[in-house]
Amino acid sequence: MSLNPNSLRRTLAATLILTAGAGCIPTPPGGTARDPRRDVPESYAGLSDSSNSGLIVWSEFFDDPHLTALVEKALHDNQELNITMQEAWIANAEVLGRTGDYLPQVGFGLDAGVEHVGAFTSQGRSDEDHGVAANLQDYGFGLYASWEIDVWGRLRNLANAAAHRYLASIEGRNLLVTRLVAEIASNYYQLMALDQQLQVVTDNIALQENGLAMVQAQFQAGRATSLAANRFEAELRGMQSAQYDIQQRIVETENQINFLVGRFPQPVERSTANFLELQPAAMSVGVPSQLLENRPDIRQAEREMAAAGLDVQAARAAFYPSLGIDGTIGFQSFDITQLLRTPDSLLYSIFAHIFAPLLNRRGLKAEYFAANSREMQAVLRYERAVLVGVIEVSNRVSLIHNLSEGYALKQQQVDRLAQSIAISNQLFNSARADYLEVLTTRRESLEAQIELIEMKQRQMEATVTLYQALGGGWRRTGLGPEPGTAFDDRGDAQNVEEATR
Repeated sequence: MSLNPNSLRRTLAATLILTAGAGCIPTPPGGTARDPRRDVPESYAGLSDSSNSGLIVWSEFFDDPHLTALVEKALHDNQELNITMQEAWIANAEVLGRTGDYLPQVGFGLDAGVEHVGAFTSQGRSDEDHGVAANLQDYGFGLYASWEIDVWGRLRNLANAAAHRYLASIEGRNLLVTRLVAEIASNYYQLMALDQQLQVVTDNIALQENGLAMVQAQFQAGRATSLAANRFEAELRGMQSAQYDIQQRIVETENQINFLVGRFPQPVERSTANFLELQPAAMSVGVPSQLLENRPDIRQAEREMAAAGLDVQAARAAFYPSLGIDGTIGFQSFDITQLLRTPDSLLYSIFAHIFAPLLNRRGLKAEYFAANSREMQAVLRYERAVLVGVIEVSNRVSLIHNLSEGYALKQQQVDRLAQSIAISNQLFNSARADYLEVLTTRRESLEAQIELIEMKQRQMEATVTLYQALGGGWRRTGLGPEPGTAFDDRGDAQNVEEATR
């Protein structure tokens, strides 16, 4: 069969016109998304280290075996974390579906039926003339194939976007892990602080009971008034009431930890050492640029930004003509006994088609404009995540420094008030000070001791939150594949399924 040159030229001209008309891409009203700003300060207010505590594995960062055991259990049994893991597998299934879109679709079909055409139709009259039955049976089976050739990379971009979103979900899991580790550690230190506060209140209750007994003896001897005895007893009852409040807070904190580790209420094992003797871990903050690799929220935002950019490319490609191929091969016959007769019953076909959107492209425009806006949103979210990360680290570095200075002064206050209690008791016993001075000194001492414990708790929590702000806590959790392993050097999505097995 020879090709007519004029027909070929007309076909090529029509194709070029379709391509040119379809390839006219409108400009989004808000303009295309810009590149993200990736510049960060060189240091945290002049403070930088060669090492970074955020790179330390959580099991090595915490040296308390009870705490590490709680974290280990939470990483396996925490319900919210396991829900997030399922979301990651849902995203992985989306990758699997998208990667199948740009591959040929092949299926097997089996047909059987009866067709009756009207006698006063051309087909009916022809069948009658040739002795074909009015109720014509039809049997067939074969392979059916279709393939949209991804000329412009639209389908591959959608698959890569899904792969980036899967990796973003993995980073979301890592972000939840860092929060979970930090929350368990913070509650654990709060529990230890409450134990210490309960011990301080208990000791002060014993001291106050001795003071009340002494005042009551003086009252019996006529050396003190009933007002002094009543004030001593009122102060004692206040301490006893505070004791029960602390006990309730201990129960609630224990149950909060139990909730985080995914178990029903039960006592939480913890270290019995003096809480005030704990020393915060020495922290190295590194440089701000390390946050781009360490913090899961920044890594997640970067993945989302990459996925949004690929969505824009896919939306642009939708304006260009699409090329598809359909094919069939099998057997078909109205006589089932002749169905496998070759070549008489053999059926095959192959078609190629080009489709180019020309008119009423509002849907394509809307998706393209929306994709551009979503990409710009992703860029802004990424920049916000970087800004939040740098500010959080700076705030926590300053907090640790100020808490350290304040704790030293608070310790001096507690020591001086402890000395004041002994002095006030001596003065009261020698009638050189009244009972109000004794009560005031004891109350101030108790408050200062409670504040000292709270400041120690804030010190420990500040270390934990700085560790979290640096991006620490998510490495080597044993909860699935590590992010960053699903792409080859070209950023292709073809290795995602292998990386997630």
